Amino acid sequence: MIEVQGLTKSYGAVAAVRDLSFSVAPGEVLGLVGPNGAGKTTTLRSIVGIVRPTGGAIRVGGHDVEREPVAAKRLLAFMPDEPHLFDYLTVEEHLRFTARLHEVADVERRIPPLLQELELSEKAQALPGELSRGMKQKLVIACGLLHDPRALLFDEPLTGLDPAGIRRMKQTIKERARQGAAVVLSSHLLHLVEEICTRVLIMQRGRKVALGTIAEILTERPDLRGLSLEDIFLALTEA
Repeated sequence: MIEVQGLTKSYGAVAAVRDLSFSVAPGEVLGLVGPNGAGKTTTLRSIVGIVRPTGGAIRVGGHDVEREPVAAKRLLAFMPDEPHLFDYLTVEEHLRFTARLHEVADVERRIPPLLQELELSEKAQALPGELSRGMKQKLVIACGLLHDPRALLFDEPLTGLDPAGIRRMKQTIKERARQGAAVVLSSHLLHLVEEICTRVLIMQRGRKVALGTIAEILTERPDLRGLSLEDIFLALTEA
């Protein structure tokens, strides 16, 4: 569903991402991890077409993101780490506006269960200024899920959520994968990545330093056996 081949993005003499290749199949949750400045957000923004790569190719559902941007973007949703909302639209109006952009015909059927799933039903008529940071994050994710995208990209989705909200969000992400979506999850919360991701991509200074299941990574680095994902991450990124 998501194919990245030789992705490179440079800002002048600085290479934010260097010759990065990976794919994400339907039903898979790929954890994208790395220290600050590793190139994770640049990678996500390149996949969704916000950033134009310096080199390489990206396809979503077989559509080249640069050559067929509309067809590719119809299949995906990007949930950034910082919510950007309209000050004078209520929660429900945000969803209706998003539905019009994506030409969602059965919006009346989709909105109520989505509000309930993300625990926003009681805030349906609230403006963003009345929402907590966690609720704003939930609203951004609700807007992303509304058109039933087949590729989901999350950048720190648990920011601002309380323990109950974290549990619910993890269930939402796993359920979308079970329904066949290809998911990329970028997070510094390694316990989250270890819990819900089927594979892990570890980046450092714009490069891929490891890709695979934990078992596959340990096969290549048997000296790391018995370590937690946190210790594996530190060993690989400090090397």
